[in-house]
Amino acid sequence: MDPKAFIKVSIGSLGLRIPVAASKGGRAAVHASSSSCLCEIRLRGFPVQTASVPLISSPEAVLDLHSNASSFYLEESDVKTLLAPGCFQGPQSHLEITIYTGRQGSHCGVSSRKQQIGMFRLEVGPEWKEGKAVMLHNGWVALGKNRQESGKPGPELHLRVKLDPDPRYVFQFEDETALSPQIAQLQGNVKQPIFTCKFSRDRRQSQLDQRGNYWSIPNGGSDQDAERRERKGWKAIIHDLSGSAVAAAFMATPFVPSSGCDLVARSNPGAWLIARPDSMGPESWQPWGRLEAWREHGNRDSICCRLFLQSEAHESGILVSEILISADKGGEFYIDMERQMVVNGETVSMGPVGGGFVMSCRVQGEGKSSKPMVQLAMRHVTCVEDAAIFMALAAAVDLSIEACRPFRRKPKWGTRNS
Repeated sequence: MDPKAFIKVSIGSLGLRIPVAASKGGRAAVHASSSSCLCEIRLRGFPVQTASVPLISSPEAVLDLHSNASSFYLEESDVKTLLAPGCFQGPQSHLEITIYTGRQGSHCGVSSRKQQIGMFRLEVGPEWKEGKAVMLHNGWVALGKNRQESGKPGPELHLRVKLDPDPRYVFQFEDETALSPQIAQLQGNVKQPIFTCKFSRDRRQSQLDQRGNYWSIPNGGSDQDAERRERKGWKAIIHDLSGSAVAAAFMATPFVPSSGCDLVARSNPGAWLIARPDSMGPESWQPWGRLEAWREHGNRDSICCRLFLQSEAHESGILVSEILISADKGGEFYIDMERQMVVNGETVSMGPVGGGFVMSCRVQGEGKSSKPMVQLAMRHVTCVEDAAIFMALAAAVDLSIEACRPFRRKPKWGTRNS
């Protein structure tokens, strides 16, 4: 498998110094506030990203030189677009970082507004298309007016901006997941079949049901009406070109409507078991992770997908991703240890845990023909079987959009794949 060239633009090691009135010795003191400011990071063609910027109160303070506040991932076409002049832009695009003090919104009924402190701009240059590791900036820079013009010390921003090659494998399901499509690797205009995805709905219990508390399927209850209103037994098995099963996603917990409503709720999410083949036998599987999904009706009608990786040290697994996907428009599920994610309705950052970008999967909203597009970081794939497990995860994410559909509506493929 040949990877596709991507570059990672990382912005980190942020810090802000805001001088206050000069001391008796003539030197400007540093603002001693312990709070942080906010920055908005813009790159043409990409969503605006936000990050907090800590205030540095001491000249001797040591910044975390390895922390990442934000990252952009660009393929060759993105870089080409940025280097081309726009209709209303100048000859070059810029990476813009705008620093604000205060926060938008309200606190205790009192509204507040963010106030701009200054902006840092970095031109997108030809080194962006060379595919090499490049340090574009690392150190302090003055914000606002030039010191020589104002005659007074102004705020200073510390940041690190770096380019790193980040090659990826790109795959696409060639039809809807429920129609058992082929999965091809994309390299330019070339499509190379790599896997097939076999979807089925089987209500029989599997051997996975007996794997213990966390990996087990709970009892469905005796209510016959509830039995008719649950989605269970779905599975997607990934085969290589020789026909061997190399990964699978089994619906481990049925998707059922919560009491008093017609939706799969956070209090009782449906779940998938993502598994690898076990060496014990041809029909034996080894758990790799667990994907939970439910519908967030109050949050712009979104599907929340939450992934845990199996861990011997943590019985419930390790949370590595919790993403909201629009039920109407679809969206992107991803695993990226340096990006923000939504946990319990709050946006949080995973922090510099390591690993960076792992995978992403783009799916369509409910009722739309979805052919998932999957990207995998090359450094996390050592063999075809490694890629297959993420194909199974992508299939589970895509199928969760339909599994979380309100029960008063029929799945889009109900008549096509009955």
